[in-house]
Amino acid sequence: MSRGKRYEEPKLNLKKVFAVIIAFVVLIMFIFMIRGLFAKDEEQTRITSKDYFAAFQNNKWGIIDSTGAVVIDPSYEEMMVVPNSKKDVFLCTFDVNYETGEYSTKALNSKNEEIFTQYNQIEPLQVVDRNGQVSYISNVLKVQKDGKYGLIDLDGNELQPCQYDAISTLEGKQDVIKVQKDGKFGLLDVQGKELISTQYADIRTLKADDTTNYLVQNDEGKYGIISNTNQVVLEPNYDEIKDVYTTNYYVVQQGETEKLIRKDGTDVLTTGFDEITGILKNAENGVIFKQGEKYGIMNMSGEVTLNPTYDDLKEAKTGIFIAEQGGKYGIIDLTGAEKLGFTYQSLNYYEKADLYVGEDENFNNSIINGNFEVKQTGILIDVNEVDGYFELRQNDENKYYDFSFNEKKESDIFKNRTLFVSKKDGKYGFVDKDGNVVVDYIYDDVTSQNSFGYAAVKKDGKWGSIDDKGTVIQEPTYNLDDYLTIDFIGRWHYGKDLNMNYYNQL
Repeated sequence: MSRGKRYEEPKLNLKKVFAVIIAFVVLIMFIFMIRGLFAKDEEQTRITSKDYFAAFQNNKWGIIDSTGAVVIDPSYEEMMVVPNSKKDVFLCTFDVNYETGEYSTKALNSKNEEIFTQYNQIEPLQVVDRNGQVSYISNVLKVQKDGKYGLIDLDGNELQPCQYDAISTLEGKQDVIKVQKDGKFGLLDVQGKELISTQYADIRTLKADDTTNYLVQNDEGKYGIISNTNQVVLEPNYDEIKDVYTTNYYVVQQGETEKLIRKDGTDVLTTGFDEITGILKNAENGVIFKQGEKYGIMNMSGEVTLNPTYDDLKEAKTGIFIAEQGGKYGIIDLTGAEKLGFTYQSLNYYEKADLYVGEDENFNNSIINGNFEVKQTGILIDVNEVDGYFELRQNDENKYYDFSFNEKKESDIFKNRTLFVSKKDGKYGFVDKDGNVVVDYIYDDVTSQNSFGYAAVKKDGKWGSIDDKGTVIQEPTYNLDDYLTIDFIGRWHYGKDLNMNYYNQL
């Protein structure tokens, strides 16, 4: 007996079934792709690009990246140099003979492959400023072939053929390169273009922040000034030219006489002082001069407008001066009227912020506005004139203020950070941008999250690190009491010698 049916069962349309399944799979893939893009974008806001750093471990040198991953195993006796942290070009020195000074060099990429092998030597162009701080010109390398020197960029493109007897840098200058040919010196820019032809007995920096003028010496040993367009600014007639000058006035020395001259070489001030130490921002107001061990102001006619009674005197902004008396610093105007009392061990002016920062004998700082009012006190961590804020350590916390002295949240200043320092009951932890606790309050001290997503944490006198999610990467292990900078990339901590810019690991 057959079983009855209440209705006819429909047949499956396999084509439609497969189409629905495929559409569903595509939809799921699309959702994951979108989530992946957002996750990628979120990650990029935290770590914008990969950087490279020298690494030191077991008395050997190698390279790590900004995630803490080892790129080149620490296996070299000499420090590896990273001229540009954004480029995977690493310079190695080896086979060093300390008696003769001879050595070999090579360049490697992140695959540990040797590059630029057509040259006998490959070296960075090291720049040292007046404070002894070391850096490298970031897009140019000095190369040698057959005893002559040239320039290449970090992609290996030739900027200048190997034709020079020597290539070096000027003090504090990242934008020019000094070259020597047939016993004469000239200047190139960092693209290899000639700025000043090789015709001078020497070329030096006139002033670190001057990007257009340079001090040159002729064959007679006399100094003049030449521009970066190879134009003579001041004829080489002088035994010395000081880095005290404006567009139209220069302080020079001829024999035993120091004097102020105009650009055309005519004398302006020749007597009434032992030394001229500054030309005022409004040059017609005159100069700061030194008589004996004291400083004063003299106008362009030679009339003393402020008697030399100060132990130090520097113009902060037009007509306003930071002065020293009796070992303490204050602020005066052009007439000598006191604007801020002589109470500070040191006093500095930040022009773009229009802020003065005074420091007392206990290393506490006063932040003073343009009207000479103390607006905040604490220990100054940073004044960032580019992003428009300063950072103070106040009551064991780091506080942020704009230049109008409005307090800012850390998340207002550092929009790409995922963790923000928080303190509770004398202990430190981290919260997210909404104030939710991510890392419990268990640490004795911490640092803010760095640009690579890591923060340093201190417990029981030892330092370690966490990542951008608050996960412990390095348990607090390191005693860094003697270190000026506490910073971590993964398990690697910043080295003791700030000039060397490297990370270290046990």
